[in-house]
Amino acid sequence: MEVKVMWHEGLRFVGLGPSGHAVLMDGAKEVGGEDSGPRPTELLLIALGGCTGMDVVSILQKMRTPPRRFWVEIQAERAPEHPKSVRKVHLLYVAEGVPEENLRKAAQLSQERYCSVAHSLSAELSFSVRALP
Repeated sequence: MEVKVMWHEGLRFVGLGPSGHAVLMDGAKEVGGEDSGPRPTELLLIALGGCTGMDVVSILQKMRTPPRRFWVEIQAERAPEHPKSVRKVHLLYVAEGVPEENLRKAAQLSQERYCSVAHSLSAELSFSVRALP
């Protein structure tokens, strides 16, 4: 896979991947950006949530228990000093209308086998689930 990240001005960058979709990134105003887009570390966590979320929904559909609603809440702990890397990540998978055991199994399969973003991170990853009626 190859992507291109182009500088526009200030701290604003646009990333373009093989799908052809552009992603805008920018820094906070206090560090010289214009706050016109998410920060790269935010996108890293969003990518993790999207990757594992797609896995989990796909697995739940194959289990014939598609969720009525589904989301992933992600909490990350960063190092206090530069490079302020992400050290720990906890993912909470929330699904409505899915048996908790199916949700747990789908999340576990995503984390252990399928999610390439999770497997690309060196941070300590943990997860929990919440099944809503």
